Amino acid sequence: MALRGGTRFAVRCEDVFPAGCALVPESLGEVEDYDEKTGRRSPAKDKLTGQRVWQVRVMDLDPELGKRSRETTVKISADYQPVPPTGAPFEAVEFDGMTVTPYVTNNNRMAYSLRATGMRAPAGVTKKAAA
Repeated sequence: MALRGGTRFAVRCEDVFPAGCALVPESLGEVEDYDEKTGRRSPAKDKLTGQRVWQVRVMDLDPELGKRSRETTVKISADYQPVPPTGAPFEAVEFDGMTVTPYVTNNNRMAYSLRATGMRAPAGVTKKAAA
């Protein structure tokens, strides 16, 4: 079986973040593409869906990470900017429609990119409960 570069594999949020994750405050923003020929930036579009791409930084809450980096980025493909579920700083979130794309970096290390189709409060968390 041959895999092409950029192959996305479906994963469950609880498999990627078994202890959960929390939004880094004020980290949600639109991804931009840069055109080297014109020097202009434009809103990034998902190559598979054509939707705009947003990104958010999250903290992995897994205690087994120890002193390793806990922060990662999740890109969200959506027509409109996603809204954090409660608006609270460092609020817990879960992602819908998650995929992972493995790749090799310039220094020959394995890395991966996380994508999702949406974010929401974890099951059992409501706006009133988080306030």
